[in-house]
Parts: sequence; structure tokens; C-alpha cells
Amino acid sequence: MKRKFLEDLGLEKEVIDKILNEAGTDLESAKSGYETLKKEKEHLDEELKKRDSQIEDLKKNVKSVEDLTKEIDKLKQENATAKEAHEKEMFSVKVDSAVDKALTAAKAKNKMAVRALIKDLDKAQFNDDGTIKGLSEQIKNLTEAEDSKFLFEEQNATPQITGAVPATSSNGAVTGNTGADPKTMTYSQMMAQLAANPNAKF
Repeated sequence: MKRKFLEDLGLEKEVIDKILNEAGTDLESAKSGYETLKKEKEHLDEELKKRDSQIEDLKKNVKSVEDLTKEIDKLKQENATAKEAHEKEMFSVKVDSAVDKALTAAKAKNKMAVRALIKDLDKAQFNDDGTIKGLSEQIKNLTEAEDSKFLFEEQNATPQITGAVPATSSNGAVTGNTGADPKTMTYSQMMAQLAANPNAKF
């Protein structure tokens, strides 16, 4: 969904921002869910091939009941080790997904930089809804701390324009002292100027 489509519907900027933010969060959630399922499928495919190979090896190499017992014990140990490694991998995938979704919702500018400031992810515990316990509080603290809040976009920021209301020339172009150079104005500032002067052109 593109911003221009929503603008053409006559929606206000604040409404458009909320719609796009929600759509972005849903997209990230779906993407993370897909990656998790993809990893799980790959693992199951590998396990199936591994089990088939183990059965064939047993048929070829086992000569006695004693040999069979030894081979089974060996395979049990190997499979237990593989299961533990897989569980760690899936835990990491689940943490990455939850953190990515939370940082998207918090409008982090640089997710990697913010993630480096989040503590105890290796000991993460999950809520029933798949979120990490205590993560929202950590992120909230980072959005408020002076040394880290610059890593996030401002939440519900109200555009502030200083200076006189711009006058317009006969062709509608902005003239006079606007308090800001149109070339360096942000999108929010330009929208505020246009709201005050619908006929203005930049």
C-alpha cells in the first residue's frame, strides 16, 4: 500500500501514518512467521533424510543383536544432540522474530543498533502471545533515555513551524519569510505549510 493512494482518498497525514505503521507491523509479523515455518520445514526434511539413512546403515552394518544395541544407543545420542541444536536454533529464530516485530512497532531507525542495547535475550521467556517478557519495558526505556531515544522516530510528533505565515505570489509559489527553507523542510513541515496555505506551491 502506497502513501499516495491513501492521500488521494483524502485521509489526513496522521491517519495515513497510523495505517502504514500498522500495515508494516503486520507485514513484519507475517514475514517472521514465514521464516520460522520455513526453518522448521527444512529441519523436518533433513531429519526425514537422516532417519532413512540411519535405517539403511543399520540394515547393512548390523551383524548381531549386540551390534544392533550399540548402534541404537549411538543413534539415540546423536539424535539427542541434533535435537538440542535444533531447539537452540529455533529459539534464536523465535527471539529474532519477536524482537524484530517489537522494534518495527516502536519505529526503530536502526534495529541492529537498538538490539545491541537490549539485555538478556539469550535468557528470553515468552508470553502466550509470542512476545518476550520485559521487552516492551526495555524498549520503552530506550525511547525515553537521552542517550538512545535518537534511535527511534518521534512518536506522535506535532510539526512545529516557526516564522511568519508565508505569502504567495500570483502563481501560487511560496514567497516571503516562512521561517524555513522549502528545500530543507521535512515532509511534516511541508504538510503543515500546505494546510495553512492550500494554494501554496513548493
